[in-house]
Amino acid sequence: MQPFLTQLIDLTLIQLTNWRWSWRGGLIVGVLAPTFLIAAFGAFASSNDPVALGYVLTGNIVLSLLLIGLSRLSGHFAFIRAVGALDYFATLPISRAAFILATVIAFLVLALPSTLATLVLGWLILGVPLHIHPLVVVVLPLISVSLSGLGALIGLTGGDPDSVGNLSTMVSFILFGFGPVIMPLERLPEWMRTVSLLSPATYAASALRQVLLAQPDRIPLLVDLAVLLAFTLATLWLVTKRLDWRGR
Repeated sequence: MQPFLTQLIDLTLIQLTNWRWSWRGGLIVGVLAPTFLIAAFGAFASSNDPVALGYVLTGNIVLSLLLIGLSRLSGHFAFIRAVGALDYFATLPISRAAFILATVIAFLVLALPSTLATLVLGWLILGVPLHIHPLVVVVLPLISVSLSGLGALIGLTGGDPDSVGNLSTMVSFILFGFGPVIMPLERLPEWMRTVSLLSPATYAASALRQVLLAQPDRIPLLVDLAVLLAFTLATLWLVTKRLDWRGR
């Protein structure tokens, strides 16, 4: 086998080349859907309420990451499993961990342009003042990787690609809608406030509000990072265990 780093770089490039013709369409979808929602929710939020506008902006950045990191990655794993490409990769002298990490990194690269475009367009539409913290370079990739890990798990445990697509879409909108992601916590029913603590999207949105807008939150930033990191490690471990690799 080649060294692990060599495997990781080569496999990441291989995964990225799968999207060399369709990345523009994915970028457009990843930007347009959140931008339309930013404009729609921004019209209902008061321009004198920067907190509500901040929720609209950061919540739709989470949606952008959900659309690519979770929905598209789950569909990708379901597809390569259905057509036998996963069996082909297993015949190569590469490690299972390198393959999984390379796939997640590739989708991180694909997600960042639409995420940054959503941030800029949302800022222009809503006029929310940005106070960007240096930890944003940690928060954005961590959110993307954590959601990608969940997407990979759905893609490997679901059925055919159509079923996986429906399931990932449902999970994406549940994570987006059930919790203080797009709207402030006090506007949610009591039961949803409690259930939302189980959702990675809650911690993702909380972290974004703190590193992009400097808005205080009930969950400290370090707790957000710790939960997202733990969720990432747990999902990637489950993906590694679930992935059938040379009969193991």
